[in-house]
Formats: sequence, C-alpha cells, structure tokens
Amino acid sequence: MAKRIFLLMLSACLLSLAAACDAGTPAPGESRPVRETVELTVWGGEEDEALLEQIFASFREHYAGQADFRITYQSQSESNCKDVLLGDLEAGADVFAFADDQVAALAAAGGLDPIEDDAAIRGASLPAAVEAASVEGTLYAYPLTADNGYFLYYNKAYFTDEDVQSLDRMLEAAEQAGKLVAMDWSSAWYVYAFFGNTGLEVGLNEDGLTNYCTWNSTDNPIRGTDVARSMLDIASSPAFSNRTDQEFLEGVRDGTVAAGVSGVWNAVALQEAWGSNLGAAKLPAFTCGGRQVQMASFSGCKLIGVNAYSQHPDWAARLAEWITSEENQRLRFELRSQGPANISVANSAQVQSSPAIAALLEQSNYSQIQRVGGKFWDPVTEFAASMAQGNPSGASLQDQLDRMVEGVTAR
Repeated sequence: MAKRIFLLMLSACLLSLAAACDAGTPAPGESRPVRETVELTVWGGEEDEALLEQIFASFREHYAGQADFRITYQSQSESNCKDVLLGDLEAGADVFAFADDQVAALAAAGGLDPIEDDAAIRGASLPAAVEAASVEGTLYAYPLTADNGYFLYYNKAYFTDEDVQSLDRMLEAAEQAGKLVAMDWSSAWYVYAFFGNTGLEVGLNEDGLTNYCTWNSTDNPIRGTDVARSMLDIASSPAFSNRTDQEFLEGVRDGTVAAGVSGVWNAVALQEAWGSNLGAAKLPAFTCGGRQVQMASFSGCKLIGVNAYSQHPDWAARLAEWITSEENQRLRFELRSQGPANISVANSAQVQSSPAIAALLEQSNYSQIQRVGGKFWDPVTEFAASMAQGNPSGASLQDQLDRMVEGVTAR
C-alpha cells in the first residue's frame, strides 16, 4: 500500500514538472528566451518633461514583464515639430507632440500612417479634437488637448456679466474706470476674431498649401469695409490697447489693464493677479455693419503622433495611447491646467469648475479649427497694424483689403 502511494506521488511530481516546462521554464541544457528591448524616443514641449517622465514610469510599470523599455525624452516645440521631423523621418522621434495644423502635411509626407481600429479613440474624444486629428475623415493622430484657443479674461471689479457680452459696453465701462481692454492685433491669429462670423471666409484650397479668402468682399451682407471700419472705431477708443500677450500680462500686473483676449496658458498668472475677481467668458459681440456680431476665434489641439518609420510601431502606438489616455489627460489637467480632448475628463466637475476652461468651451461654439496656409499671416498682420494705428496712410480701406487678400491667396 505504501509503495502504491509513493508511486502516485512520484507521478504527480513528474506531471507538475512537465507542466512547468511547457509553461516556459527552460529544460536542462536549454537557454532562457531573451526578452525584447524596446527603445523609444519621445518629443514633447520643454515644459512637459516632468509630466511625461511620470507618464513613462506608469507605462513601464503597466507593461512590466512584456519588454525592457528604454524611453528617451527630448525637448521639441510642438509648433515646428513638422519641419524638424520631415527633415529626417528615419532619425526622428518614435512618438511626438505637435499642433493640429501640421497633421495634413505630416500625413501627406508619409510621416504618419492612418490609425487602425480607431473607434475607441473617436468615441472617447471631443468631436472637434477628432476632426483636428483627421485628414479627409481619416484619423492620423491621437487627440491630447483641446485648449489652443482664446477667449475673454476680465476683472470682475470693473465689469458685470452683462457688460462682457458687448465690446462696446466693455470699452465704455473701462474708460469710465480709467482702465484698458487689451487685444493683440499684431497677430493674425487673433485678428480672425473680427472676420470669422461675418460670412466672409478664409481657408485652405484643395492643394493643402494655398488659401482662398473673401475678406475683401463688396457684395456680402457684411462687407470687408464694414469690418475695417469697426476695427478703426474700436482702435479709436481711449480704453482700447493693442498689445502682445506678454504686454497684456504686464498691464494686468501693474493695474492698467482690466480685461483682455488670451488663452488658458495665462490662467495661473491672472489668478495670482486678480484672485477672486478673475472672470472668464466667451468673446463679446462687436458692432459691425449696423448689427451685433459675435466675435469668432481660431481653435486648435495638441496631438500625439507615431512616426511611420518607427522601429517599434506597435509599442510606439501603445505609448501614444497611454500618453493620451483618460487617466493621463486628467493628470495633465491637474499638473499643467491643460484642457483635455477626452470627453469624460472635459465633462468632469474639476474641469468644468475652471473659469478658463469653461470660457474656452463656451467660445468653442463660435470657433473654427485653424486651417490656413503660410501666406495668411503677414498680410493680415500688416492690415491689422494699419487699423490699430487709425489708418495713418489714409489709404482706401477697400484697397488695403484687396492688397491683404492678394497676399493671403498668393501662390
């Protein structure tokens, strides 16, 4: 009897040993399989380094045991990522952050491949962010933020909620208080605000490089000259100040500026300056062609791309998904105050309680994704400078509009 029990126990041990060998334990004389080493380079904004290193750490932890990861961060501005990457795609980063207006060029040059199985990304992201990451309906990148736009900041000590609905009323209130309302007319990005909701149009042609523009139209219900006259009226107010973003902040800090047009990147500085008096809202309406026109805005997103020439495309895609996950977009908002592209995070109480993000989302109803070619910027800036200075040359407004449009649409 004892012998039989011993044989049964021996058989069980042998079966367990065989199962262990089948499960991956190398048999005597065999070498253990070498685990894959995955080297990935990631480009991101300089200010994002600490956040990204934290995200890399959680990625390694999540996929521990599947590969050995060597993830290298390199500082690279999102604004000119395309130019650097296309200089040498094969030597470029595996994963990179970039502004959405570069997606078409990157896709056309072969730097980005269409994202396969994109249903989950589309379902989790704000529709505008999905549009920004797409070319002709095909998704090429992972939406990261949806906060690259502008809106109105104001000091509640000088303006009521009703005041900030009208630029005319804001200028009156500011003049009475001896304060200024600021906006940057040296940047064509902001100048779009006056033309965007008038029926006058600007955008990219089918070639993806040149522009069409009707800002000089004489037969639209609101003509180009109507917008020009409105800008001259605004500039003539003693309460209006044409100043850059940095000069706007300086005016807030020295107490001369009580309101201005800017974006979420200034939210912390303005909170420090105005405290509980900080207010934020959509842009106001302005008088144009005898009617009130809601000011428009350009909008944009930050995206995460995967280099089509990556040596580890599957792992690069997983890292891009990890960086843009709901959890990490929430972390990005908590640490960097950046507006999420993820629907759940954008609708969270924490995000909705941010005055700047709430104002940006309100303004998004009157915004357009920035899709213009390089010839747009300088002619519009030149025209706006003339309006800001009160048209010192005395030149015909129509002639100036025609010259601007000729420059914008140049091939």
